[in-house]
Amino acid sequence: MFATKITDRAELRPLEPWQAAEFLAHVDKARANIEPYIPWAELITDEEQARNFLQRYAQRQTNDEGRIYGIWLDGELVGGLLFRTFEVRWGSCEIGVWLAAHAEGHGLITRSAQHLIDWALGTRGLTRVEWRCVPTNTRSIAIAQRLGVTLEGTLRQTFPYHGEIHDLQVWSLLHPEWTQRSWK
Repeated sequence: MFATKITDRAELRPLEPWQAAEFLAHVDKARANIEPYIPWAELITDEEQARNFLQRYAQRQTNDEGRIYGIWLDGELVGGLLFRTFEVRWGSCEIGVWLAAHAEGHGLITRSAQHLIDWALGTRGLTRVEWRCVPTNTRSIAIAQRLGVTLEGTLRQTFPYHGEIHDLQVWSLLHPEWTQRSWK
């Protein structure tokens, strides 16, 4: 099985349909922290929904259109990352992230995102990674900035969620910017 050590206590590995019960338990525990920003967090309320969600990403991986990974800290699933979009033909992808509140402050998302970006831009040869978030998601913005991602602009009133239409910031990182970063 694939696993990447991201700290002495944490690892990044694929999140698969057979882990639906563990994923559901994690979503239940992290829901308050992630649900304000991530629509699927309110939809996954039982094991079948968790399995279906993970199965969709398994199928997307088979089609080379997306992937989902979990972050385990001391053996507990505490968050994850996904390629929400993965467009080989266009040379671009979008990374989405989430983390339980009790796992914040360890650099888990930043280090994990570095691995996914290295793989997308280096191994797969894509030219662009996108990072999208609502302007009020200051934690996500801080991670994008740590990764050296550039704010391209704001899509105004484009994200309907919880009865409101939110703005959505679009950040990006291009292959040359990633390979020339000073903090490799």
